[in-house]
Order: sequence, then structure tokens, then C-alpha cells
Amino acid sequence: MKKLRNNTALLMMTLPGLLLLIAFHYLPIGGILIAFKDFSYSGGTFLKNFENSPWVGLKNFEFFINTPDAYIITRNTILYNLVFIVLGTAVAVALAIALKELRNQRSAKVYQTFILLPYFLSWIAVSYLFFGFLSADKGLINNLIMEPLGFHPIEWYSVKAYWPYILIFANLWKYAGYNCIVYLATITGIDPDYYEAASLDGATKWQQIRHITIPSISTVITLLVLLGIGRMFFADFGLFYQVPLNSGAVFEVTNVIDTYVFRALMNSGDIGMSAAASTFQAFVGFILVLLSNFIVRKIDKEKAIF
Repeated sequence: MKKLRNNTALLMMTLPGLLLLIAFHYLPIGGILIAFKDFSYSGGTFLKNFENSPWVGLKNFEFFINTPDAYIITRNTILYNLVFIVLGTAVAVALAIALKELRNQRSAKVYQTFILLPYFLSWIAVSYLFFGFLSADKGLINNLIMEPLGFHPIEWYSVKAYWPYILIFANLWKYAGYNCIVYLATITGIDPDYYEAASLDGATKWQQIRHITIPSISTVITLLVLLGIGRMFFADFGLFYQVPLNSGAVFEVTNVIDTYVFRALMNSGDIGMSAAASTFQAFVGFILVLLSNFIVRKIDKEKAIF
């Protein structure tokens, strides 16, 4: 109680975040029951209708798992997230190190602002930005690059081979600047005496980064990677739905669990199947976090989440 009284101001500062956490992460947990029911909004209020909704056991999960597209959407979700975790971490760390190594701090702030700006753009705005480059008849790539060089214009929204690269680039462009902030803050907290001692011993800049910077932020890298693994079965809906403009020709490489569930919900109105898919994603993510944390704990306890 003494600690609570002494830290009342700090606890009050955390109250808004705590309320948001409860409202958006804990209260919706009750909706898991919908995954095991044949639920429909027709017939009355939520509570009244919920009581009358018949239990269907695991049929909603069976429908989701047995769908013909189950393999494709699961494959896409996992592979894209693996690439995002690996490349996203590497690019964010590289950007953080580059910003820290800039001698002119004013320039560093300008660069940080520019690389952070894409994070605040909605995926709808980003989709129109990409459309300006990729449009078959008016896009900048076709008009300024392909045609002047004598190449035929490319129907970007009809050729699926290009979209894995486009989506990966879009994800890195939007999130790399935001993700590097955590690493930059960690690097800034490293004792400068380490670098001074290494410099006196004749260590090059690359050797300082390799033997001081990266080991010092390895715990933060591991933590963020583990959190990323926990969302391995969740996809960025805006990225996979808005940027390809919901083009059916490229569904094979852009369709993920989230977009599939959304389209299924819009077409059939099957709320139970949608809830089952979300529950499946959360359960698998929970297992992945436990497994990954167990492996990390066996290697180095200091870098594990718990």
C-alpha cells in the first residue's frame, strides 16, 4: 500500500492504457463462445439471441479447416509473416544503427521524421499511392519507365508473380521507421564508454557495431521477435486487402486468413465461422509464443519473456 501511495501519479498515467487494454483485449474474450455456436443476429438482442443459438461444437472449425483454400491462406499467412519478422527486424535494426551513427543530430531528426511518416498513413491512402505507380494505363512505372524503354506495359493487378515482392516492400516501407524507434532508444542507452574503449583499442566502426551495439540490443530483438511469432497466424488486413485493391486475379498470393474470413463473412454472413477463425489464430499464436519462449529460455534465460 505504501508503494501504491507513493506511485499514485504514475499509476494514474497508466489508467487510460489499462482501460483500453481491458476494453479491446479482455472484454471481447467472451465472444469466443460464438465460435462454438450457430449464431445469428436475427431474432432479437444479442443476449436473447445468444441464449437461443444452438451449440454446434467444432463444426465452425471444421468448415474453416476443410475449405479448399485452407492450405493456400495458411501458407501465405505464415510465409509472409516469417519474411516480415526476419526482414523487418533486420531493416529496423539497420536504420536504428544508421540514425545513431549520424554526426549531425538535426539531420538525424529529419531522416527519422521521413522514415516514420509512412506509419501514420492509412492503408487506403497507401493503396492509392501504389495505384499511382502500378496503374496499367496511367501508372508512373509504365508511363515513365516501361514505355520509354520500349517494353510493353505491365498489368500489375493481374499478374500474381509480382505481388509477393510488392507486399513485402509495402510492409517494410510502412513499418520499418516505426519499428526502429525501439531499437534506437535501446542503442541510445548504451554506455558510450564502451565505444570509447573499443576505439582506443583500434576497433573499427563495424567491429563496434558487431561486438557492442548488436549484443547490447539482442534482448530487445529477441523480445520483439517472440511477440511477432505470437502473431504469426494474424495478417495485416489493410496490406493484403487494400493494396492489391481486392483483385481476384492475384488471390493466390494475396489471400490470407484475415482477408478470407472477411470475404466469407461478407458473402455468407457466417459469424460463427469468422469467430472460429479468430479463435484458431489466437490459440495457435499462444502456443507459438510458449514454444518459442521455451526454446529461448533453454538457450538464454535472460532473453526469455517469462
